[in-house]
Amino acid sequence: MNTTETSSAAAEGTPRTRVVLVDDHRMFRTGVRAEIGEAVEVVGEADDVASAVAVVTETRPEVVLLDVHLPGGGGVEVLRRCASLIPAVRFLALSVSDAAEDVIGVIRGGARGYVTKSITGDELIRAIGRVGEGDAVFSPRLAGFVLDAFAATDVPPIDEDLDRLTQREREVLRLIARGYAYKEIARRLVISVKTVETHVSAVLRKLQLSNRHELTRWATDRRLV
Repeated sequence: MNTTETSSAAAEGTPRTRVVLVDDHRMFRTGVRAEIGEAVEVVGEADDVASAVAVVTETRPEVVLLDVHLPGGGGVEVLRRCASLIPAVRFLALSVSDAAEDVIGVIRGGARGYVTKSITGDELIRAIGRVGEGDAVFSPRLAGFVLDAFAATDVPPIDEDLDRLTQREREVLRLIARGYAYKEIARRLVISVKTVETHVSAVLRKLQLSNRHELTRWATDRRLV
């Protein structure tokens, strides 16, 4: 993201939008805070589902910048646990992923928008402002996913095979497909290696795959990595 200057609203003394940053990478949170910190008021940060729910519940911000892939169940789980706070608290997904399944998942969960991490600082500030006012905001290409998915009254599953997996199984699937070793996955998700093995076995069984190479190909074909 590009370096931003203080917004005119902040410069004129207008109350700044109160924001919570939720992302499991400290350096990324630091970068986002540096980019937007003069234009909004960052009132809290979190790096997993449990801490996100705690800080959002405590601070009641106007906007939560929410990563999709988080230890403890992902952004969808944060939305589920914070459902009672919506719409007083509005969620804007900010993720490296542009997969349709991720976009639709958080929008179904109650998020007001979804932008990718290629967004500039100025664009992110504007997106936060719009979401804070109740608008829906999407990166251009991602809006089509939402329109297509919600065109019908009865929204069909995006992928019947994928819908068989739990949120945690999807997290493990993505990390396996990205080439992470079991120990690395365990460390990222704060679970044991044995639990990772159990999830991998469940994913292979549900998707009727034989090994991690087939799993990687399956995930790549669906643009989940």
